[in-house]
Parts: sequence; C-alpha cells; structure tokens
Amino acid sequence: MGHSSVKRAYRYRFYPTGEQAAELSRTFGCVRLVYNKALEERTRAWYGEQRRVSYVESSAALTAWKKTGELAFLGEVSSVPLQQALRHLQTAFANFFARRAQYPRFKSRKRSRASAEYTRSAFTWRDGQLTLAKMSGPLDIRWSRPLPEGAVPSTVTVSRDAAGRWFVSLLCDDTVTPAPATANAVGVDAGVTSLVTLSTGEKIANPKHERRDRARLARAQRELSRKAKGSNNRAKARVRVARVHARIADRRRDFLHKLTTRLVHENQVVVIEDLTVRNMVKNRHLARAISDAAWRDMRGMLEYKCAWYGRELVVVDRWFPSSRLCGACGTIREKLPLDVRAWTCACGVTHDRDVNAANNILAAGLAVSACGDGVRPQRESSRTGQSSLKQERSQPPR
Repeated sequence: MGHSSVKRAYRYRFYPTGEQAAELSRTFGCVRLVYNKALEERTRAWYGEQRRVSYVESSAALTAWKKTGELAFLGEVSSVPLQQALRHLQTAFANFFARRAQYPRFKSRKRSRASAEYTRSAFTWRDGQLTLAKMSGPLDIRWSRPLPEGAVPSTVTVSRDAAGRWFVSLLCDDTVTPAPATANAVGVDAGVTSLVTLSTGEKIANPKHERRDRARLARAQRELSRKAKGSNNRAKARVRVARVHARIADRRRDFLHKLTTRLVHENQVVVIEDLTVRNMVKNRHLARAISDAAWRDMRGMLEYKCAWYGRELVVVDRWFPSSRLCGACGTIREKLPLDVRAWTCACGVTHDRDVNAANNILAAGLAVSACGDGVRPQRESSRTGQSSLKQERSQPPR
C-alpha cells in the first residue's frame, strides 16, 4: 500500500509573554494596514484605468511606504508577514479575475481574524522550539499532539481569535497511509432533525451545539447591548460573547471531525448532495438550524480526508429529487412538504423520508462513479432562465 505525502497544518494554542503579545499585535495591525492600502491602490487602478496591478508593483509600493514619515513604523515589524499579506491579496485577485471568488474585501479590525504568516526566513525552529523574527525567546506552545517525526515547519501562521485566545499553525510535510480497501459505500443525506441520515438506515443526531448554549449566549449578548459604546466594559462584554461562540464552534468542529473520519475509514465511496448552503440560510425559519449543522464544514472535511485516505467522494446534483423519488418503483412525487417525515408511494411502499433520500443519493452516486461521467456542473441558471435562488423557491420542497 503506497504512502502519499501531503501538506498538513498542526494547530496549537500558545501563551505569549506581554512583550510577545505587544509585538504580535503590532504585526497584526501592520498586516491589516498593508493589505487594505494595497487593495485600495489596486481598486483605484482597476476601476479608474481598468489596469491590473502586479504583486511586484505592490511590493515596490510597500518599500516606498516604509520610507515615508507617516508609515515608517511598518519597518519596525518583521517584513515577511507584510509580504505574505501582499501575496494573499494577489491570490484573492487571481481568484476574482478567474471568476472563482468575489472582489476582495477590506480587512476590518473587529470582524477580520487577526493573523500573520511567517515563512522559513522569519522564524527559527530548533529542538522543538519556535522563535519568531523580532522576538528574543521562543513561544510557550502547548503541544496537544506531536508533530510528524523529523518535521520542520515550512510556514507558521500566528492568530488571535475574538475570544482573545492565541494560536499557532505549523504547516509541515506529512506522510498519510491510505486506509485499507473496502467494498462499502454510503449515501449521506444532510438534515436538520438528524444531522445526517445514512443509507444504512442509521440516523446521526444533530448535537445542536448552538441550542445547548443559547441561554448563555443570549445572556452574554444582553449584557453587551447594555454597555456604552466605546467603553472598556463593552470590550470585556464582547470578549465574553466571543468565548461562548468559540466554545460552540470548538465542540461542533470536534464532532464533525469524528463523524467524517468514521465515514471515510468505513467506506470506499461516500456520496453526498451538492447543497447550496448560502441560499438555504436565506430561509429565516431554518437559517439558525442549518448554520448550526455546519454542512459546508462537513463537506470540506470529507473532501480532503477522502483525498488523503484513497477514498472516492461523489457529489450528486443539487436538483436531484432524492426525497421525492420512490426508491422502489422510481416514481417522483410532485410535492413533499418539510413536515412530512414519512410517505407511502402509489406502489404501496412506505418510506422514511431521510432514509429513502440517503438510499437514492447512494444509487445516483454509484451510477455516476461507475460510468465515470463525473458530476453535473453547478448551474447559475437553467433552461427556465430563472436564477438559482428563484428556482429553489419555486421547486417543490424535498
């Protein structure tokens, strides 16, 4: 069984000294400023002259900014994170011009994650200790799991979340052994009452992490709303709200990792639906539950884990009528409201809505996999000429 080499990020929490925290906070601010200023210049060139600004031009502009009196402080922090910010902006524009992403947005002090990326020239890795440029001592990292043996980080990303926690992410080369081959295949139907229903008939309950902490979150948000804007007490209350959100997100991520790892190790083929979460959360009755289920995160985990362990992930078309299709006779029911959890077909077979959908998803995925036809592309519009969102609203509920 062959081994595959992958780039893998290992994330750890660390506790900076006061001096390190001040240096990193300055670096975060400079990274955000450089990114926003370069974006402003590129925006002016694009909308004013229809001219594309290259990374080389942005880098030259950064050098010039450092020589001005008002921006001389940019020279006081490590230059590498500032250059990396320009590279990230270059990638954002490449994705925009290739129509893979929207136009890049400015980084907000409040809403953007504070982070800085260091390449090999800007950190020292010695005897399992990490020292960043401009710092006298190593970071106090809590090694919650070991790095691969002999691993040397190629990139280090330091970040601080809204709850005030500090993290360092080390990008290393790692060797992944494909999982033993199996004949198993599974269809996965994402839901709200159950997080997912499998074609085996198993229903995995939605832990509803957000609902479990809803009272605590509401209390923290009420306290925040009472504080005067701009006050220190408001800043403290904002951190308390962020801590509740962080607790919810951590538990949700841990649950999804365990679930996706299990699905990938047990099955050779995993079939899921191409759900458009962005459009679905516009339904105000379901938005909270859909966001709490984190289907998009689950799909992302399945994608890279299947690639790592030699499994096949098949994504069936979003318009496939998985719930309304009778798995026994192939008849498609015209309407199936969301509150109907079981239904009987004209052929006499009674279906559990979710199990039937998971079985139909599996059958469709295996057909796609067998003929090597790939997955039908996502469509912005159909033969009707309606937008995707309008179609979803006009489609019978599944």
